Amino acid sequence: MTSRDLILARIRAAVGDAPDVEIPRGYRGPGAESDGLIEHFAERVRDYRAVVHVVDAAEVAAAIGDALARREAGRVVVPAGFPAEWLAESVIEDLTTVDAVVTTCAVAIAETGTIVLDAGDGMGRRALTLVPDYHLCVVRADQVVPGVPDALTRLDPVRPLTWISGPSATSDIELNRVEGVHGPRTLEVIISI
Repeated sequence: MTSRDLILARIRAAVGDAPDVEIPRGYRGPGAESDGLIEHFAERVRDYRAVVHVVDAAEVAAAIGDALARREAGRVVVPAGFPAEWLAESVIEDLTTVDAVVTTCAVAIAETGTIVLDAGDGMGRRALTLVPDYHLCVVRADQVVPGVPDALTRLDPVRPLTWISGPSATSDIELNRVEGVHGPRTLEVIISI
C-alpha cells in the first residue's frame, strides 16, 4: 500500500458514516438582472481610476472632442470602422508618435468594470490600445452586460480578445503602484445612453 492509498483509506474511514451534503450552486448565469447596469458599470470603472462620462448618444462626438482637447491630444489613432460621425477630424499616425487612441468596444461588464475589445470595427489591432499613453473608449449602453457569463455569450472565442479593467497598472513587492507599464496610463470611457 502506498502512502497515498493509506491517506485516502483513512479519509474514507473517517467520513464513511457522514450523510451526503447537497452543495448549493446558485451561480448567476447569462440573462441575470440588468437594472442599473450603466450606473454599476460606471461606478466599477471609476474604482479603477478611470475617467467616466455618461452622455446621450447625440453628445458622443462632442464628448470625444472635449476629452481629446483636455488631453491636448493632437495626434490621435482611430481604428478602421470607428463611427465617422463621432469624430470631427482624425489623424492617423505611427503608433510610436501618437498622443491618444480612440476606440469602441465589443462588450462591457458592469460587475467587474471591464471593457472587452475583439479587434473588430472601431477597435483595431491589440497594439493600437497598448502603445499610446491615453485610451478613450466609447461604450454604447446596449453593450453593457451584468457579468462575465453574459459577456462570454456575446464574444467570439476565436477573435483576439483584450480585456481592460482600468488603466494599466502594476505594483512592486512593497505595493507601490506604477501606472502605464504595459498599456495606457490613462483610460477614459464615454458611455453613450
